[in-house]
Amino acid sequence: MSPAVDAAVGAAFRSLGDLVLPQQERTVEDLVKEILRPMLKEWLDQNLTGIVERLVRAEIERVTGSLR
Repeated sequence: MSPAVDAAVGAAFRSLGDLVLPQQERTVEDLVKEILRPMLKEWLDQNLTGIVERLVRAEIERVTGSLR
């Protein structure tokens, strides 16, 4: 790339970075955590009880079955 093109690309990415990551030093990881946290909470709220109940039931059956 020519120096002018390289400078233009660099400026464009810095500008994009300022929009996506304003003044605070936030990483992509921070943004992903921020986006995923409510999604994960919703999924856990909907599914965790059923998963735990099924696993506890299976463990109880395994333990009581070995006592027979």
